[in-house]
Parts: sequence; C-alpha cells; structure tokens
Amino acid sequence: MQQKTLWINQIKGLCICLVVVYHSVITFYPHLYAFQHPWSETLSKCWIYFNLYLAPFRMPVFFFISGFLIKRYVAEVPWKGCVDKRIWHIVYVLALWGLLQWLALRQLNGWLAPERDLGNAANAAYADNPGEFLYGMLTASTSLWYLYALVVYFVFCKLFVRAKAPLLVALAVLSVAINYLPLPWWGMNSVLRNVIYYALGAWYGTAVMTWLTTALPRKAFVPLLVFALAAVALYFKGIPLLMALLSIFVIMKLFWRASHVIQPRENNWLNVVGSNTIAIYTTHRILVEGASLVLIKQVSGHAFTATSELALLLTYPLLSLFVCTLFGLLVRQISRRLTDDLLFSPPAKRALATS
Repeated sequence: MQQKTLWINQIKGLCICLVVVYHSVITFYPHLYAFQHPWSETLSKCWIYFNLYLAPFRMPVFFFISGFLIKRYVAEVPWKGCVDKRIWHIVYVLALWGLLQWLALRQLNGWLAPERDLGNAANAAYADNPGEFLYGMLTASTSLWYLYALVVYFVFCKLFVRAKAPLLVALAVLSVAINYLPLPWWGMNSVLRNVIYYALGAWYGTAVMTWLTTALPRKAFVPLLVFALAAVALYFKGIPLLMALLSIFVIMKLFWRASHVIQPRENNWLNVVGSNTIAIYTTHRILVEGASLVLIKQVSGHAFTATSELALLLTYPLLSLFVCTLFGLLVRQISRRLTDDLLFSPPAKRALATS
C-alpha cells in the first residue's frame, strides 16, 4: 500500500471502530433495568450520551473517504468498468450478509430471549418472514445500510457528475431537511442525510484533500473558530451538518499531521482494521447481539458482584470492539483460505480471477 494512503486507511479503521462501539452501546445499555452498584446507572447513561455525541465523528468522514477513494471511477471510468467492482460486488456482500444476519439474529433471539417482542423492531434482521426481510432491505432498514448507501451514492454521483455544483447545495439542504421531515424508514433517512459527504469526496475530493493537507495560515484561525462555534450551536439545535463537516476537517487534519510525526506502517493496528472494514462491519453485529442478550440478563439478574458489574459497564464497549475486530479479521482469513473469499467476493469475480 502506498505510504501516502496509509493515513487515510487508518481513518477508515477509526471509523469502523466507532461503528462497532455504537452498536455495542445501543444494544446493551438502554436495555438494562436493575443495578447493584450506585454508579452503574450513571455510567450506563454516560456511555449512551457519549455514543450520541460521537455521531458527527463516525459516518461523515467514513463516507467522505469512501467517495474520495472512488472519485476516478465517478469521473473517468466508463460504466462497463464500474459495474462489477462498484455495484455488483457491494450488492452481493449486502445481500449475503443481510441474509446471514437475519438468520443469525432471529436464531439468537429465539434461543437467548424468546420472550423478547420484535414485532415493532424496524430492522430487516428481525423480520418475521422473507417478505418483511426483503422490504426492510429495499428500504435500507438494515444494520448494513452503509453498503446500501455505497451503491446508491456511486450511481447517483456518476450519473450527475456534470451537475455537481448545484446538486451539492441541494444535498446540503436535504441533509438538514431530513431531520425535520423524516421518511418512515430510519435507514433511508440515514442514507439521505449522509449523501452529501460521499458526494463531496467523489466530486471535490482532490481539491478538499489539497486544502486539508496544506498548512493553514494564521489568518484562517478566526474564521475556523467562528465556523466551529456555529457548528456547535447548530448541532445542539438539531442541525448536525456543520459539525459533521468540521469533524471531517479535524479528523483528516489530525491524521495527516500525525503521519508526518509518526510514520504509518502497513501492520499498524488501525491500518489492518481499515483494510478489513467490510469484514468487521458485516460480522460484528451478530456478535454484539449475542453478547448483549447474554449480559443484559446477567447484569439485570445480579449475576455479578457490584464491583464486577461496574467494571463490566465501564469497559464493555472496548471489550466488544476488541473481540469484534479480531473476529472480523478471523472470518476474512477463513474466507480467503477456505472459500476463495466467497463470503466477501461474488462468485463471478472469483471465476474471472482464476481463469
């Protein structure tokens, strides 16, 4: 991997780590209802709110980088050269792991929490029948909505690359409007909210990256401070757009500066994770679901001592992150060695590679 792209790959690693932490928190802490230690409830709420405030720092930069990395396909490569890698490949992984998640999560809930009512759970992974599952997948009501978005975003950006300037403004308006006029499908709302960041990377990624990797003059400090204050104020008013753009700037700038202080290496943990984001993204949700179903009963049933309970609540998202990343990497290695990467690559592509 080229040295200049390692720091970008490390940001991808950070983003997928934040995604794993997000799912670890939302499937566990809000469902706890009985505590022993007097600090346990407060600690649980701290994780919930911390997870909430991390939102602008999680998906926007992930999508910006995703758009930036495929900008050549959007602007230069003909459709024929894009369909396999940029559309079919992702659709295959989305369909396969959407199905595997549905089967796994239904089985886990039936086994570990048969009393749990999933009738109102608007997620394809909790569907009662194939029809509901298909409807959930088509409306992006799935934990894998990031993959759904990658396909839709790429097609959109390539189709309308010649009208990118006015459309970017429209996408900014859409990103704000969807917070006040949401669609009935939570996943689709997320898709529409984040398209601007992917489009920014795909259409203007080169210019933005040149600006991000250039030392800012001192006179830029005051405008940047004003922008940051406005971003914070609007964020607490329910408009996260400026905060998300600020997060892209801050994260990219910090990692770029760090890459000049500490030389990034291919075997660096964040780089390894960043090189296997799809494997970790698709597999972690099953592990998180199983762990939460087991631990919710144990914590609420006072199976731990008060001190052990507090220690678990303090470290659970980090422990979950460690286990899920290792598991995702393991599954990817098994897929490559035993199935020619069938779990993450469509059969047609594998056949062409070996012919």
